[in-house]
Amino acid sequence: MPSLPQSANLKSIKAGIVGFRGYSGLELQRILGRHARVEPWLLEHRQDAAAEVHPVGRPGPPRIPATAEAASQAGLSVVFLATPPEVSLELAPGLLARGIRVVDLSGAFRLRTVDNYAAWYKEKHTEPALLAEAVYGLPEFYRELVPAARLLSNPGCYPTAANLAIRPLVKAGVVDLDRGIVCDAKSGVSGAGRKASLKTSFCEVTENFSAYSILNHRHVPEVLMHSGLDEADFSFTAHLLPVDRGILETIYFRAKGIESVEELAGVYQKAYAHEPFVRLYAPGVTPDLAGVNRTNYCDIGVSFDAKTGRAVVVSAIDNLVKGAAGQAVQNMNLMLGVPETEGLL
Repeated sequence: MPSLPQSANLKSIKAGIVGFRGYSGLELQRILGRHARVEPWLLEHRQDAAAEVHPVGRPGPPRIPATAEAASQAGLSVVFLATPPEVSLELAPGLLARGIRVVDLSGAFRLRTVDNYAAWYKEKHTEPALLAEAVYGLPEFYRELVPAARLLSNPGCYPTAANLAIRPLVKAGVVDLDRGIVCDAKSGVSGAGRKASLKTSFCEVTENFSAYSILNHRHVPEVLMHSGLDEADFSFTAHLLPVDRGILETIYFRAKGIESVEELAGVYQKAYAHEPFVRLYAPGVTPDLAGVNRTNYCDIGVSFDAKTGRAVVVSAIDNLVKGAAGQAVQNMNLMLGVPETEGLL
């Protein structure tokens, strides 16, 4: 696909957002609002949407119906689908047929095969050709595939933090896979989306901490596909934190062929030396949510006990930015040939 020249006029790219009222959609509005080259448009999909209140004289971005015809007439170059999988499956084909590129933030196009999708999402996939075509948009791993993509499948939040931490270790051969990897993952409540539910209501969440989707979380296959692990090697448990945003994953394994924490940290230094959105901590120092929230960074810290071979990696991201909207904009930048960090730093 042709890309825009680096000298493209400011605000020359029109980008649409479907699902702009959700947490990821609101984050997309915030990021694109400060993007030097993008004019955001809001695509209205819900017919029953309540009237919104705006400051006087500031109505916000232009709004059009969430149809391929309206998006084409408006001259949109790309549309973000911050929507449930069934809505993405409904809208993506028409947009692509009009030559509009799509960045999908749902799980609709992440799992590569209809069998995988049916197994983990408990639904039949209605667009198998697009599922096979979609590029998985984790730039640190697949940057060379992103620019030519028509359909970009934005990674899930938990898999982003997990894969950035695990894949370099597996690739370097420093994990004793016979003893497995444990990923203890914790997320803020916004990861469940904006739709009201008892589980995410204030009284259920505040002063509480809970595990969920044990042994069958739908993000597990994303980790397996992109980390190089088999399901038998990997134990993953998600937890709900009583905070609004952020993901912190503590990953436990037994290292092999490693003699010091500095050597283990060197695996990440080699993998991410030139990555703008992966930050590494000094050996033995761990990141936290406060350091990454409202940023597009993934922060990684490692600890290691040479006597026993026990290793612990902590990976932290903002689930709404690097785990959703920020990574989506990072991918859009790559797709359209503008600087990868535009709007994100």
